[in-house]
Amino acid sequence: MLFVLLVIFFSHAVVKHAAEGKIITDPRELPAGSVVLLLGTSRYTRSGAPNQFFHHRIQAAARAYETGRVSAIVASGDNSSAGYNEPLSMYNALREAGVDSSAIVLDYAGLRTLDSVWRMQHVFGQDQFVIISQPFHVERALFIAGHHGIGATGLGAENATGALHFYVRLREYFARVQAVLDVYLFRTEPEQTEQGSPIEFTPPFDVESAP
Repeated sequence: MLFVLLVIFFSHAVVKHAAEGKIITDPRELPAGSVVLLLGTSRYTRSGAPNQFFHHRIQAAARAYETGRVSAIVASGDNSSAGYNEPLSMYNALREAGVDSSAIVLDYAGLRTLDSVWRMQHVFGQDQFVIISQPFHVERALFIAGHHGIGATGLGAENATGALHFYVRLREYFARVQAVLDVYLFRTEPEQTEQGSPIEFTPPFDVESAP
Protein backbone atom coordinates (compact mmCIF):
# COMPACT_ATOMS: atom_id res chain seq x y z
CA MET A 1 0.00 0.00 0.00
CA LEU A 2 2.84 2.37 0.84
CA PHE A 3 4.43 1.65 -2.54
CA VAL A 4 1.19 2.50 -4.35
CA LEU A 5 0.89 5.79 -2.50
CA LEU A 6 4.49 6.64 -3.31
CA VAL A 7 3.88 5.95 -7.01
CA ILE A 8 0.77 8.17 -6.98
CA PHE A 9 2.61 10.96 -5.17
CA PHE A 10 5.62 10.73 -7.50
CA SER A 11 3.45 10.77 -10.63
CA HIS A 12 1.46 13.74 -9.37
CA ALA A 13 4.64 15.67 -8.57
CA VAL A 14 6.27 14.92 -11.94
CA VAL A 15 3.20 16.03 -13.90
CA LYS A 16 2.76 19.13 -11.75
CA HIS A 17 6.38 20.14 -12.23
CA ALA A 18 6.22 19.71 -16.01
CA ALA A 19 3.38 22.25 -16.24
CA GLU A 20 4.75 24.81 -13.82
CA GLY A 21 4.42 28.34 -15.17
CA LYS A 22 2.82 27.17 -18.44
CA ILE A 23 -0.90 27.65 -17.70
CA ILE A 24 -2.74 30.97 -17.95
CA THR A 25 -6.33 31.85 -17.11
CA ASP A 26 -6.76 35.06 -19.10
CA PRO A 27 -7.18 34.43 -22.86
CA ARG A 28 -6.07 37.98 -23.58
CA GLU A 29 -2.54 36.80 -22.72
CA LEU A 30 -2.48 34.38 -25.66
CA PRO A 31 -0.03 35.10 -28.48
CA ALA A 32 -1.61 36.40 -31.67
CA GLY A 33 -2.41 33.64 -34.14
CA SER A 34 -2.61 30.90 -31.49
CA VAL A 35 -3.75 27.44 -32.51
CA VAL A 36 -5.83 25.79 -29.77
CA LEU A 37 -6.15 22.12 -28.90
CA LEU A 38 -9.53 21.68 -27.20
CA LEU A 39 -9.54 18.37 -25.34
CA GLY A 40 -12.74 16.40 -25.54
CA THR A 41 -15.19 14.99 -23.06
CA SER A 42 -18.84 14.03 -23.24
CA ARG A 43 -21.45 16.79 -23.43
CA TYR A 44 -23.68 15.00 -20.91
CA THR A 45 -23.01 12.85 -17.88
CA ARG A 46 -24.22 9.27 -17.62
CA SER A 47 -27.33 10.53 -15.83
CA GLY A 48 -28.15 12.75 -18.79
CA ALA A 49 -27.30 16.01 -17.01
CA PRO A 50 -25.13 18.62 -18.75
CA ASN A 51 -21.44 17.97 -18.14
CA GLN A 52 -19.93 21.01 -16.44
CA PHE A 53 -16.45 20.07 -17.62
CA PHE A 54 -17.61 20.13 -21.24
CA HIS A 55 -19.48 23.41 -20.83
CA HIS A 56 -16.55 25.21 -19.19
CA ARG A 57 -14.09 24.01 -21.84
CA ILE A 58 -16.36 25.31 -24.60
CA GLN A 59 -16.73 28.64 -22.83
CA ALA A 60 -12.96 28.96 -22.38
CA ALA A 61 -12.38 28.24 -26.07
CA ALA A 62 -15.11 30.68 -27.12
CA ARG A 63 -13.67 33.44 -24.93
CA ALA A 64 -10.23 32.81 -26.39
CA TYR A 65 -11.67 33.04 -29.90
CA GLU A 66 -13.45 36.30 -29.05
CA THR A 67 -10.10 37.94 -28.26
CA GLY A 68 -9.15 37.66 -31.93
CA ARG A 69 -5.91 35.95 -30.94
CA VAL A 70 -6.93 32.43 -32.03
CA SER A 71 -6.46 31.24 -35.61
CA ALA A 72 -7.89 27.74 -35.23
CA ILE A 73 -9.47 25.46 -32.65
CA VAL A 74 -8.82 21.74 -33.02
CA ALA A 75 -11.65 19.90 -31.27
CA SER A 76 -10.05 16.55 -30.50
CA GLY A 77 -11.96 13.69 -28.94
CA ASP A 78 -13.29 10.18 -29.09
CA ASN A 79 -15.40 8.96 -32.00
CA SER A 80 -14.54 5.28 -31.71
CA SER A 81 -18.18 4.21 -32.03
CA ALA A 82 -21.01 5.40 -34.26
CA GLY A 83 -23.10 6.56 -31.30
CA TYR A 84 -20.43 8.57 -29.54
CA ASN A 85 -18.91 11.64 -31.16
CA GLU A 86 -17.08 14.10 -28.92
CA PRO A 87 -15.59 16.23 -31.73
CA LEU A 88 -18.95 16.86 -33.41
CA SER A 89 -20.53 17.69 -30.03
CA MET A 90 -17.76 20.22 -29.45
CA TYR A 91 -18.23 21.65 -32.94
CA ASN A 92 -21.95 22.18 -32.33
CA ALA A 93 -21.33 23.75 -28.92
CA LEU A 94 -18.62 26.04 -30.27
CA ARG A 95 -20.93 27.21 -33.05
CA GLU A 96 -23.67 27.86 -30.47
CA ALA A 97 -21.11 29.93 -28.52
CA GLY A 98 -20.40 32.10 -31.55
CA VAL A 99 -17.23 30.53 -32.98
CA ASP A 100 -17.12 30.67 -36.77
CA SER A 101 -17.05 27.28 -38.50
CA SER A 102 -13.98 28.29 -40.51
CA ALA A 103 -11.96 28.38 -37.29
CA ILE A 104 -12.88 24.85 -36.16
CA VAL A 105 -11.02 21.69 -37.15
CA LEU A 106 -12.30 18.31 -35.98
CA ASP A 107 -10.06 15.47 -34.90
CA TYR A 108 -12.05 12.27 -34.51
CA ALA A 109 -9.07 10.19 -33.38
CA GLY A 110 -8.31 11.84 -30.05
CA LEU A 111 -9.03 8.65 -28.15
CA ARG A 112 -6.76 9.62 -25.27
CA THR A 113 -4.98 12.78 -24.19
CA LEU A 114 -1.79 11.16 -25.49
CA ASP A 115 -3.33 10.78 -28.95
CA SER A 116 -4.70 14.34 -29.06
CA VAL A 117 -1.36 15.91 -28.12
CA TRP A 118 0.76 13.72 -30.41
CA ARG A 119 -1.56 14.22 -33.38
CA MET A 120 -1.35 18.00 -33.13
CA GLN A 121 2.31 17.75 -34.12
CA HIS A 122 2.46 14.67 -36.32
CA VAL A 123 -0.89 14.91 -38.12
CA PHE A 124 -1.88 18.58 -37.95
CA GLY A 125 1.64 19.97 -38.25
CA GLN A 126 1.67 22.12 -35.11
CA ASP A 127 4.82 22.47 -33.00
CA GLN A 128 3.44 25.30 -30.84
CA PHE A 129 -0.13 25.35 -29.57
CA VAL A 130 -2.39 26.11 -26.62
CA ILE A 131 -4.20 23.33 -24.74
CA ILE A 132 -7.62 24.07 -23.26
CA SER A 133 -9.17 21.93 -20.55
CA GLN A 134 -9.46 22.10 -16.78
CA PRO A 135 -6.07 23.01 -15.21
CA PHE A 136 -5.45 19.56 -13.74
CA HIS A 137 -6.06 17.97 -17.14
CA VAL A 138 -3.94 20.58 -18.92
CA GLU A 139 -1.06 19.74 -16.57
CA ARG A 140 -1.10 16.12 -17.71
CA ALA A 141 -1.35 17.13 -21.37
CA LEU A 142 1.63 19.47 -20.95
CA PHE A 143 3.62 16.67 -19.35
CA ILE A 144 2.95 14.50 -22.39
CA ALA A 145 3.73 17.36 -24.78
CA GLY A 146 7.03 18.07 -23.06
CA HIS A 147 8.08 14.44 -23.33
CA HIS A 148 7.48 14.54 -27.08
CA GLY A 149 9.38 17.79 -27.49
CA ILE A 150 6.26 19.81 -28.28
CA GLY A 151 6.11 23.46 -27.29
CA ALA A 152 2.71 23.79 -25.67
CA THR A 153 1.12 26.09 -23.13
CA GLY A 154 -2.23 25.84 -21.39
CA LEU A 155 -5.37 27.88 -20.90
CA GLY A 156 -7.26 26.67 -17.86
CA ALA A 157 -11.04 26.30 -18.03
CA GLU A 158 -13.25 26.58 -14.95
CA ASN A 159 -13.62 23.42 -12.91
CA ALA A 160 -16.86 21.62 -12.23
CA THR A 161 -18.38 21.59 -8.76
CA GLY A 162 -19.86 19.02 -6.41
CA ALA A 163 -19.60 15.24 -6.65
CA LEU A 164 -18.67 15.30 -10.34
CA HIS A 165 -15.61 17.43 -9.64
CA PHE A 166 -14.56 15.20 -6.73
CA TYR A 167 -14.90 12.02 -8.81
CA VAL A 168 -12.96 13.36 -11.80
CA ARG A 169 -10.19 14.83 -9.64
CA LEU A 170 -9.82 11.49 -7.85
CA ARG A 171 -9.64 9.69 -11.18
CA GLU A 172 -7.00 12.17 -12.35
CA TYR A 173 -4.48 10.87 -9.80
CA PHE A 174 -4.64 7.44 -11.43
CA ALA A 175 -4.57 8.99 -14.92
CA ARG A 176 -1.29 10.68 -13.97
CA VAL A 177 0.17 7.38 -12.87
CA GLN A 178 -0.84 5.93 -16.23
CA ALA A 179 0.69 8.89 -18.08
CA VAL A 180 4.01 8.55 -16.25
CA LEU A 181 4.08 4.78 -16.86
CA ASP A 182 3.23 5.33 -20.54
CA VAL A 183 6.13 7.77 -20.91
CA TYR A 184 8.86 6.20 -18.81
CA LEU A 185 8.07 2.48 -18.62
CA PHE A 186 5.71 1.29 -21.36
CA ARG A 187 6.75 3.92 -23.94
CA THR A 188 3.18 3.78 -25.20
CA GLU A 189 2.65 4.90 -28.77
CA PRO A 190 -0.51 6.75 -29.85
CA GLU A 191 -2.96 5.22 -32.29
CA GLN A 192 -1.47 5.68 -35.75
CA THR A 193 -4.68 6.91 -37.34
CA GLU A 194 -4.18 8.97 -40.47
CA GLN A 195 -7.38 11.03 -40.25
CA GLY A 196 -6.57 14.72 -40.37
CA SER A 197 -4.24 16.98 -42.28
CA PRO A 198 -2.05 20.03 -41.61
CA ILE A 199 -4.21 22.90 -40.46
CA GLU A 200 -5.10 25.42 -43.14
CA PHE A 201 -7.61 27.21 -40.89
CA THR A 202 -10.62 25.77 -42.71
CA PRO A 203 -12.52 22.57 -41.83
CA PRO A 204 -10.87 19.70 -43.74
CA PHE A 205 -14.22 18.04 -44.42
CA ASP A 206 -17.95 18.61 -44.50
CA VAL A 207 -19.02 18.67 -40.86
CA GLU A 208 -22.64 18.22 -41.85
CA SER A 209 -21.86 14.71 -43.06
CA ALA A 210 -19.36 13.87 -40.32
CA PRO A 211 -19.92 10.49 -38.64
